[in-house]
Amino acid sequence: MSTLRTLLFIVLLAGLLSACASKGPEMETVDHVDLERFMGSWYVIANIPTFLEKGAHNAVETYELNEDGSIQTTFTFLKDGFDGEAKEYNPKGFVRDTQSNATWGMRFIWPIKADYRIVYLDEEYSQTVIARQKRDFIWIMARTPSISEEDYERLVDLAKSIGYDVSKIERVPQQW
Repeated sequence: MSTLRTLLFIVLLAGLLSACASKGPEMETVDHVDLERFMGSWYVIANIPTFLEKGAHNAVETYELNEDGSIQTTFTFLKDGFDGEAKEYNPKGFVRDTQSNATWGMRFIWPIKADYRIVYLDEEYSQTVIARQKRDFIWIMARTPSISEEDYERLVDLAKSIGYDVSKIERVPQQW
């Protein structure tokens, strides 16, 4: 019985360590994010989708700064088509790096806070790229439901330059 417990412990420990391991060099974020300007709605232009986001249409992420400094998030989309079922998720964001405000923990399920890094933000706060150290998921977002092809390609090139497999990036259909 103790051999089974030891084996189970080793398997669990290996799983935890691999889950914590980062991929690639430390990912740089933007120098500073004015949180109040960043709040509001962002249309998801493209992403490497999580399992929740597969088939998302009209995806929008909305942020609201709470009095305690946390960020109430509302993520909405239509599942599998413009006439699909409306979905809504409400993770809570926590600023981890208060010097830049560019590294957050995003909590969908307590106590886990997923890595969330603002790696690009234009001066007008109209386009942003959110990435993760593991380089597994990425979100290209804008204040408008579409961006120019030139801007899109530039942001995909940015994703490639920080170590993403850009062949996995999918455009998110937006029709308003």
